[in-house]
Amino acid sequence: MKGIVTRTARFVGAAAICATLGFTGIAAAADPQGNTIVLGAAVSLTGKYGQLGKITVDGYNLAVKMINEHGGVMVNGKKYKFATKYYDDESNPAVTAQLFERLINQDGIKYALGPYASGPTKAAAPVTERYHIPMLADEAASRALFTQGYRYLFGPLSTSEQYLAPVVDVAAAYAKAHGMKPSQLKVAMVFENDPFSLDVRAGAVDEAKKYGMKIVIDDKMPRDLSDISATLTKVKALKPDLLLVSGHAKGAITAVRQMKELRVYVPIVGITHCEAANLTGKFGADANGILCPAQWAETLTYKDNLFGTAMDFYRLAKKTYPYYNEVPFQLAQAAAAIEIWADAFKRAQSFDTEKLRDALAATDMETFYGKIKFDSTGKNVAKPMVLRQIQDGKYVVVEPAKYAVGKPQLPRKAGN
Repeated sequence: MKGIVTRTARFVGAAAICATLGFTGIAAAADPQGNTIVLGAAVSLTGKYGQLGKITVDGYNLAVKMINEHGGVMVNGKKYKFATKYYDDESNPAVTAQLFERLINQDGIKYALGPYASGPTKAAAPVTERYHIPMLADEAASRALFTQGYRYLFGPLSTSEQYLAPVVDVAAAYAKAHGMKPSQLKVAMVFENDPFSLDVRAGAVDEAKKYGMKIVIDDKMPRDLSDISATLTKVKALKPDLLLVSGHAKGAITAVRQMKELRVYVPIVGITHCEAANLTGKFGADANGILCPAQWAETLTYKDNLFGTAMDFYRLAKKTYPYYNEVPFQLAQAAAAIEIWADAFKRAQSFDTEKLRDALAATDMETFYGKIKFDSTGKNVAKPMVLRQIQDGKYVVVEPAKYAVGKPQLPRKAGN
């Protein structure tokens, strides 16, 4: 009973976030009662993913506010507004599964938003699948989620094996441009032991093998992501050319902080979750030169009728949430998930979960976040990743060439 009271209190805290934006997320049932459609989720508001879970909720709330201010969604001749209901899963996948059971069986939720991270989503998916509840897994990029045969799971993201592979390509191109063979490069890696980061690792390993690069360090982060000094001591001794890191926001902060503290220098560094970790705000010039994979960037040419261009969304998010130094792509993809749900309701013209599931499967739309089109497994096959580099405190898209606004500046300056 004590745990339920605690989680309910945390839900009230999430609802208070909604209230600050001019609406509430406290409706009790997902079936429209009056003029409200409720979307439900268990999201990490505390624990190691707490920072990113709060970013996710900010994205959900912003899009709900915008859609409601534009009149909501029309279904069968009547306008409905969105509301959201969240519980805190404490960054614990076992709790995620329990809370989705509660959302479905006690709260009557029939339309689901994703938890933060692939691990909690991996725990939630069998629950939503069992009850035939469609879920937009907008914060889970692990490709393993889309090999299980789920019919009710849809992911707007590019899958995780694509995150750091482009950093390997950039390193290979740099080697060739300077008269070296890519096979001469030494690679160090340190990854969180979770579904997302292990998929990131697999993509990077495959890419390194393609060039014949030698992986000299292949470590896992501790469970709490708070210390990788043992890995960095090996990096200092072995002097790799390329360092790859994936441990969500907390792991990114740990990596850059301890590289500075231990005075570790690597010519080429790729780290996931740079924006969410606020590396530029926390570390200033010490973050310069880091290559950061991103699902979205404000300089991209995407646009839609709700938010306008990617830059329009960026400016709106900065105005709404002035505490962000940079708008994390996790916020953008959470907002896009609400748009995708709105589009599905408009096309389905129904509240039936099977008809909505089919509408989601048939999604083919342009958004400020990119094109959304799901394949038969439920993953988005229409939107590429981009690679950004921190240059003079700014995040600059450097790959792929189609979207680049600058070129990679390599190697990183010594002492950064």
